[in-house]
Amino acid sequence: MTMRHDTEARDWPLRPWIMAAVCACAGLAFSLLTDRIGSASISAARQAAATFVTIAAVAFVLTVEQRRWLWSLGFALGWGAVIALVGWFTASYNRFPTIFEFPFLSGVFAILLAAPLFQTVRDEGAWRFPYARLHGHAWADAVIGAASVAFVGITFLLAWLIAGLFDLIGIDVVKDLLKENWFGWMLAGFAFGAAVGLLRERDALVGTLQRLVMVVLGVLAPVLAVALALFLLSLPFTGLSKLWDSTVPATPLMLVAGAGAILLANAVIGNGADDRATNRVLRASALALVLCVLPLAIIAAMSLGQRIEQYGWTPERMWGVVAVIVALVYGMVGWWSVAKGKLEFDDRLRPLQTRLALGMCGLALLLALPILDFGAISANSQIARFASGKVGAAEFDWKAMAFDFGPAGRSRLVEIARRGPADQRRLAAAALASENRYDLQVQVEKSVSAASLDRFMRVLPAGSAVGPELRDAIAETRFCREAACVLVIADSATAIITGRGSRQEVLTTQSLRRHGGGKWVATFMVGDLPLSPGTTVATPDLSTARVELRTVERRQLYIDGKPVGEAFE
Repeated sequence: MTMRHDTEARDWPLRPWIMAAVCACAGLAFSLLTDRIGSASISAARQAAATFVTIAAVAFVLTVEQRRWLWSLGFALGWGAVIALVGWFTASYNRFPTIFEFPFLSGVFAILLAAPLFQTVRDEGAWRFPYARLHGHAWADAVIGAASVAFVGITFLLAWLIAGLFDLIGIDVVKDLLKENWFGWMLAGFAFGAAVGLLRERDALVGTLQRLVMVVLGVLAPVLAVALALFLLSLPFTGLSKLWDSTVPATPLMLVAGAGAILLANAVIGNGADDRATNRVLRASALALVLCVLPLAIIAAMSLGQRIEQYGWTPERMWGVVAVIVALVYGMVGWWSVAKGKLEFDDRLRPLQTRLALGMCGLALLLALPILDFGAISANSQIARFASGKVGAAEFDWKAMAFDFGPAGRSRLVEIARRGPADQRRLAAAALASENRYDLQVQVEKSVSAASLDRFMRVLPAGSAVGPELRDAIAETRFCREAACVLVIADSATAIITGRGSRQEVLTTQSLRRHGGGKWVATFMVGDLPLSPGTTVATPDLSTARVELRTVERRQLYIDGKPVGEAFE
């Protein structure tokens, strides 16, 4: 027995089974496309194909109705192809293929906005967007999607419970199946599709659940409204400097607060005048929340502007600018609605929100396409700061140039590696050759140490020559990067470096041994006696302290002429 909320939609008893089959097949295809062979990464083409399968399947099962079902099929296949192309580009953009870049996430956000817009057009049979229907589809999609994901989790818990029961009696076929990647994805797809189908066939219950969610969110509206009002009213007394100095980034926090204000305000105002909350406290809270969005967006813009001024452009900051612009536009729309409608502001806000949703969907799709190269803009910004001397070679973000800014970042590194100063050429070459961020960070830190050796390192005996191989080995340690250090040349094949390591309040000693070919290697062995890596002494001034290399007699256990353990005296 079905329970229909939309009387224009026909019952479809086979829907759960059809949706479960569609998603199960999609899960199997996704598994085959993303199955790794050894440690090899998944190619951009396979990531794009997996994206197409996933987006098309989910979009279809969430939006399809028997009425104009071909429209839903076309919508799902079209958006699947678009997001797959975006995914192929993002996976090919940086050095190592990964699809989860900002343009791809923007494309996913675009389809989340497009789904309720499409459902409204499909129901109307024309390019019309009645707010009640659009708003209802948006909330229903969110509720059904979240509930279906939760159902997938419950399904896996039940499957493992069944597997455990059979495993107790020696039947491990279910447990073995659950360990198979293809079976797990098929089961997840089957559970998700079945849940969506069941909920769509009982959308009257979904409507009730949706209203319950909105009631709960509406109750939270006064709490957030009072908190945001107190926060904004406190700023003239506390100043903005504490926001900039906080360890929590101000820009994302302000944007999240603004998004929460919009969500809770919409929960209160509902689909229309007949649906909005009648409680005066709730309606006043919705008005306050709408008014808070603009000042929050302004603070976010100020914070982001300060970061850009200090550190230049990066793709993350450019996407932050987009989010701030959207928040500013919504904030101004909210203020205009309140100015024109006063307490009835929601009557003016609803149609504007529809236009904003259309605009944001188009903007998200535009930014997802490879039209604007945020990486190139960011690379030019960082190179300009580098060339002007605002940032030195040690502080320059070589990792971002190599791994985050796409082809433009790598091409700038090639130019530096060819024509830059010696230290910059070395770092640019290391950035181009590095297989991961950690290896590159090691090279950057080594370069910082090499550049500061002559400033901080004291060599004993005085006047002893320090060859390039030894300097290179010392640069790999942390001892001479920020404070004085002492290098004692014990003999032609042994040297001892002393300085401040990771613990600045103590001195740490490390020995260096020269091996075949002239290469010096850091070790914790002095002669034949092991020196514990944690050996520390009180911290004197190494630039003036008296330094001696003494011969010390120790007692140690020997068996068959070989030392056992460490010296104990």
